[in-house]
Amino acid sequence: MTNAKIKRQFVDTEFGQMHCRVADEFSNEKPLVCLHQSPRSSREFIPFIENVSQQRHVICVDNPGHGESVIPDNSIGIEGYARAVWATLDGLGVGQVDLVGYHTGSEVAVEMAFQRPKDVDQIVLISALIATDAEREKFISDFQPVPLDEEGSRFKRIWENAIHYRGPSVTLEILASSLAESVRAGDAYEWGHQAAFEYSRVFPERLQSLSHRVTVLNPKDMLYEYTKRIAPYLVNGVVTDHPEWGSGFLETDPKGASEAVLKAFTGTN
Repeated sequence: MTNAKIKRQFVDTEFGQMHCRVADEFSNEKPLVCLHQSPRSSREFIPFIENVSQQRHVICVDNPGHGESVIPDNSIGIEGYARAVWATLDGLGVGQVDLVGYHTGSEVAVEMAFQRPKDVDQIVLISALIATDAEREKFISDFQPVPLDEEGSRFKRIWENAIHYRGPSVTLEILASSLAESVRAGDAYEWGHQAAFEYSRVFPERLQSLSHRVTVLNPKDMLYEYTKRIAPYLVNGVVTDHPEWGSGFLETDPKGASEAVLKAFTGTN
């Protein structure tokens, strides 16, 4: 069986033009909406889409200020990202959806379900930040934007972080693509991280308010220990550790990732 063709689309919304990748061979199926980490884009889901689209209609949306979606005048936070994704889905004319969120995308997924609970069926979260106040402030401090200079300090910082956090089998080519995605928003490149850290203040409460089935996949990346704390906030869910995966596993093990996500939606995890 050949992979469904991934189409790229722009949707006009109140937030400006939003970019998404769509694989709609199974257009009669409930859409599976993928939400990326920061400061990446839907590009990181391409190998995953190629696998999971054998069974599902897939839509991956670039958050505002990420990928090829419009850069807003000011940071709009996780709440704004969620509204922008809903506006994109409304523009595409889709109905109820399942959600897959990765890092920042996990928070966007929870906020989307909080905003429009009836329009979401099930949720899969891949890593999630459950942080203390002190941990949150350290994240905010560590991920401050670096001004441009002739020495390339901004790019060196991003590259050093990529090298430090990369998972098993992640190649330099994958890291280079990641770096390119990370700098596309110019001086706004850290807005996504900062939005995620700020939202982590309300994330546990919002998650606990949801009755949806929530499956949490916990790869051994930078949020591995933080994600382990999520269980008490799941009203209807389960956490599955995946120490065999690290940062970048969507690209290095897309088959395993797609199998785990599809199993989660059928309740066999």
